Amino acid sequence: MSTTPDTARPKGYGSKRRRQERATATAFLAPALILCGLLLYAPFLYTSYLSLTEYNGLGDPEFVGLDKFEQLFQDPNILTSMLNTFMWVVGTLVMPVGLGLVIAVLAHGLKGSFWFRLPFLLPYAISGIAVGVIFAFILQTNGALTQALELFNLPFADSRWLLDWPLNTFVMILAATWQGAGVNALLFGVGLQSIPKEPLEAARVDGATGWSLFKNITWPMLAPMTTVVVGLSIVGSLKTFDIVWGMTKGGPGRASETLAITMYKSSFMLNDYGLGAAVALLLTIVTVSASLLYLRRQLAPAREF
Repeated sequence: MSTTPDTARPKGYGSKRRRQERATATAFLAPALILCGLLLYAPFLYTSYLSLTEYNGLGDPEFVGLDKFEQLFQDPNILTSMLNTFMWVVGTLVMPVGLGLVIAVLAHGLKGSFWFRLPFLLPYAISGIAVGVIFAFILQTNGALTQALELFNLPFADSRWLLDWPLNTFVMILAATWQGAGVNALLFGVGLQSIPKEPLEAARVDGATGWSLFKNITWPMLAPMTTVVVGLSIVGSLKTFDIVWGMTKGGPGRASETLAITMYKSSFMLNDYGLGAAVALLLTIVTVSASLLYLRRQLAPAREF
């Protein structure tokens, strides 16, 4: 069987073939590109436009430039919302991620470890708004926790768990920890199972045990899964809405609002769509920037010295 050598092909054959391949690839990519444009980029561009307008949902938006952003950074309630959002980011990194890591390490290698992790994993199946309602019942004034503390004459019985800032934000982060620690434990457990046994056995032969073994061998080899868990936690905490809405609706007043709650209230309760869009744009920029900075730092190749 003979083949036609490339030199025998007519001039321009290669470029024509590349154009056909590009046309075919474009045809296959077009539906995905159109969907991304309609569902992602178009709403983002429209939200960016609304953030530059005064608009209450009736009539046409009135262009006001950067007035809404100026209002955003001068409103003390929105500054409190930013601070609460930052507290959520730090709190969820320390508690749900930290507790998930501890559970995964304690359960790793144990017989029946699945049953050890299961009670921590079940709350993740409950919606955030339901978790908020449950903890609101427990922590409200004269709620289940206050009555239990009074019954046994324990301290903190007079605490106003959901009324005093920053205590209300702290207890809501604890509620989020109850819900989210299990799934973090599951992800860390998967990461621990993927670690090869040889380095661990070699370290044990050299005398490494306990904390030394975890710090020098297990933790560095768990880094890829840690990157995933921490990245998801940062994004999730920046967008926190359901638990806060279920427990306090951002109150009392606006003391426990997060940026997501502020965006919702501004747009759909105060009908200030321009300010809501400005908050949404700020939240998008912060979330995307934090994610990119973290992932770029974690996924960058190790420097050679």
